[in-house]
Amino acid sequence: MNDSGDSRRGTGDDTGEADDAYDEPLFQRVIGYAAAADRDVVDMVSGHPDWEPPAPLREGLREYADSDPPEFQYQPSEGLSVLRESIAARRNVDESRLIVTNGAGEANYLAMARAMERDAGAEFVVTDPVYPYYPARARMLDGTTTRVPAREDGHLDVPAIRAAVSADTAAVVLNNPNNPTGAVYDPAAVEEIAEVTATHDALLIVDEVYDHFDFTGRFESALTLDHDHVVVTASFSKSLGITGFRVGYAVFPDDLVEEAGTRHMLVNLTGSRPAQVAVAKALQETPPSYYESIRTTLRERIDDFTTALDAAGADYTTPEGAFYVLARFEGFPGTLSNVERLIDEAGVAGMPGEAFGSAYDEWIRFTLCTDRTTEAADRLAAYFEDR
Repeated sequence: MNDSGDSRRGTGDDTGEADDAYDEPLFQRVIGYAAAADRDVVDMVSGHPDWEPPAPLREGLREYADSDPPEFQYQPSEGLSVLRESIAARRNVDESRLIVTNGAGEANYLAMARAMERDAGAEFVVTDPVYPYYPARARMLDGTTTRVPAREDGHLDVPAIRAAVSADTAAVVLNNPNNPTGAVYDPAAVEEIAEVTATHDALLIVDEVYDHFDFTGRFESALTLDHDHVVVTASFSKSLGITGFRVGYAVFPDDLVEEAGTRHMLVNLTGSRPAQVAVAKALQETPPSYYESIRTTLRERIDDFTTALDAAGADYTTPEGAFYVLARFEGFPGTLSNVERLIDEAGVAGMPGEAFGSAYDEWIRFTLCTDRTTEAADRLAAYFEDR
């Protein structure tokens, strides 16, 4: 990353008013503004994959449509057995630790709620920049948030996180690979943070929703750590290109899973049976080449987009994982008003950096989930050349 975030210290400024957690997410405001524009706009706001889901997933839906009526009824609250078995085998964990959830969003909510219910603190330590739904969930759970700026390269500032964690900390929440920086964290750094949280009787919650989008070969799941206070969450929304299916999961330590399952049941009763049937078939029959083809496409988009950003004279991040690029244009900070200006005047919609925190509020995040990536970058280059 082309910014100096190393020296900035974490701040606990996210306590906010109680109803702040229920404000309309900034994502929705930007999406709505772009949709209402009176010109063509390239949407680079949200991580909605534009690639084709694997063929077995569609086949699973078709087969399910021909099932007998009993197959259209409630399934076990913790998830369809065949799906849980597949996930447990892939993740090398005991099936009893696993809950299939309504996307990674619910998985993260359940993990953060369990952290609060342990009565071991009410503070969540997160990185800055951070996916904004984590601090919002903390407020919703009557917790506080302390942000620790990432290093200049987007990676974890382990000493700063160690200094931020205390007896008041309920959990450290990480996203690996990271949205929005694109960093793939060093496994040794994640393990060190796990040891810090264990020392303070806090949880380490790691959102691994982008685990299939690692361009470095360095990604390692936190489930490989030998710690009994680590919770890992994930979903199939990105990896299978099915954000609308809402199939995710959380893997809890043995002593936390029962209460998490009860909360899940009381909120949802159970998940979507046809979606889980289709995902289970996709996991069983989709070859590794499917995921590699998506990574190849994303690598090409990263190259095309950043090459055009060079022409625009922008600083930018080159993601090691996930599919986001942060760009900084001189004299054009990443505010909501400037993002709206880009929509109106350049025809490109991104997310303001200020939505992710203060450490990178001069930046704008662009999502590469569109085959119009090169066109968008050319529009940006032309716009800033004329300014």
